[in-house]
Amino acid sequence: MMIGLFFFIRASVKDRTKQIQLIPSESEDILLKKLQEYFEARAYQLTAVDAENKQIVFKGFVQPSLFLAILLSLLALVGLSCLALVLFLLFPNVHQGFWLLILIAPLAGFFYWRKAGRWEEILLQVISRTDNPNLVGVTAHRDELIQLQENLSVQTVD
Repeated sequence: MMIGLFFFIRASVKDRTKQIQLIPSESEDILLKKLQEYFEARAYQLTAVDAENKQIVFKGFVQPSLFLAILLSLLALVGLSCLALVLFLLFPNVHQGFWLLILIAPLAGFFYWRKAGRWEEILLQVISRTDNPNLVGVTAHRDELIQLQENLSVQTVD
């Protein structure tokens, strides 16, 4: 159980960058303009434009979630309490120092808070195709792509 808890806490800060391809309903220039406005409204800043490769790069700081930091600390508290109880039952002659394990539970929230707050990059790129209209590739964090698909009515390539 403790191994699962450890990997769950570690996975909370894992990089989940993903790419989707959008089919523009108008021209790709109009879609790129909409995407630029969308990401700038979400506090991302335009950092680079490569006209030759048809790429646009945005950068923004992703805030860690206070709720998730508290939840991870509580889960660590429960897990370490269970471990302390098992150790206490296995070794009853040892003094009750096992309960001191619960003092390290807040480290889970601290670990998340330090690692989850980071700079994220979003890459927009026009993907040229000969047979169909060009596609617009968006490389970003998985949650950001989900929000993008919910807020803008865009078609994706499966």
